[in-house]
Amino acid sequence: MSLGLTLARRGLRVAVVGRADRPHAASAAAGAMNGCFGEVTPHLLRSEHGRLKLAMDFRATALWDGWEEGLLQESDEVALRTAKGTVVILNTVGVPEIDTEGFKAIRTALDEYKEPYEDIDPADVPWIHPAPTHRPLQAMFIPGEHAVDAPALLRALSAALVRNGGTIVDDLVAEVLLDGDRATGVRLTSGEVLSAGHVVLATGAATTKLLSCLPEELRNKIPAVVAGRGVALMVRTAAGTMPPSVIRTPNRAFACGLHVVPRQDGVIYLGATNEVESQVGTTAAIGELNLLLSGASQMHDDLVNGWVERILVGNRPVPLDGFPLLGRAGVDGLWLMTGTYRDGLHQSPLLAAEMAARILGEQADAELDVFTPVRPPIEAMTRDECLEMAVRHTLGSGYEHEWRLPDDWPPMIEKHFRSAFGRSLEQVDPEFVPPPEMFIFADDYIHAALRTYYEAHRGASGR
Repeated sequence: MSLGLTLARRGLRVAVVGRADRPHAASAAAGAMNGCFGEVTPHLLRSEHGRLKLAMDFRATALWDGWEEGLLQESDEVALRTAKGTVVILNTVGVPEIDTEGFKAIRTALDEYKEPYEDIDPADVPWIHPAPTHRPLQAMFIPGEHAVDAPALLRALSAALVRNGGTIVDDLVAEVLLDGDRATGVRLTSGEVLSAGHVVLATGAATTKLLSCLPEELRNKIPAVVAGRGVALMVRTAAGTMPPSVIRTPNRAFACGLHVVPRQDGVIYLGATNEVESQVGTTAAIGELNLLLSGASQMHDDLVNGWVERILVGNRPVPLDGFPLLGRAGVDGLWLMTGTYRDGLHQSPLLAAEMAARILGEQADAELDVFTPVRPPIEAMTRDECLEMAVRHTLGSGYEHEWRLPDDWPPMIEKHFRSAFGRSLEQVDPEFVPPPEMFIFADDYIHAALRTYYEAHRGASGR
């Protein structure tokens, strides 16, 4: 929608195809934090490509004030932001290797970018009133990180696109049409054909099946996109109160940490989980709901008296190597703008401008060329780091679920995880290093897709 609007504002004829109800799409279910520094992890800062993603988030943050102003002028919405700033808390629920180190990494990134923040007494954080066993140890306030009302944003984008001459087609694409080495349009599920000089797949976790139009040899060189299924709750608080800001923990267990985002009229967004799966998920597992409901006491012990108004299920687009797919998809006129994992909504103003420049043949940021879709696997860690991260975050999820075990059991469980994950990593590939999320879950499709992708690049990479 953001790219369509950007191109329509430039006077191009644009059609955006997609179901109006956006079933199980990531943005429709998002807490929509303008998260830049709040998402920082130690691993992100150690990786060249991770630092580039952070730089993209930082650039996107600077665009949001102007982006919001333009959308409000071109739609019927009166406001898009729902939170003023972000409070990051460090409490006793997580583990030091993840939560404490994550909290330190956020502070390191803030200092490096000279971004304002303030250390605050957790007891002074407005609204928060956790259970006594979940008291925060530390807290910091980041005044420049807000949150967006995702439904309002999507309504504003739709209205602005139409008012700028764009067309919205309430249907799904069944097939991308090629004529030789050039994309010429799409065939919809209704059978209608739309012709176009350029086709952009900004299709999230549903992207890979639409790439069947490409020759197999070319298609195998693009990392497949799988689904990071997330579950969140819309909760009406008992007293009708909401925090003025986002309140969140550092990222945990391959997810974006526990977070509360104020929406409106005494309703908060409580999120979120993350399960990497081969297929788009449509329902919430009981264990995921239990995690969110038990996690609520980390934020406010009175949430148990609130009401769950809606269960949200969305699917983040996760490429096999964990990094975005931005640019030409190997043939003329076919582009990918997806694979952004948890960054897509926040980065949308930046990515729309960058992709529009590429489509129009204008100067674009060459640093982002590393995320071109047809690429060798991006490896952001060593095999030892990958295995360690898989073990630590899996164990961390146990503590987040507040498991109660004899003291001598966690070391035994850790030993088992290290052995099992090590075998799984070796079975996926003895040389290439995938993100830990891709092999800790026993998903045969993802493991097979990884092997296919690695084999397509083995000779070119010298392995």
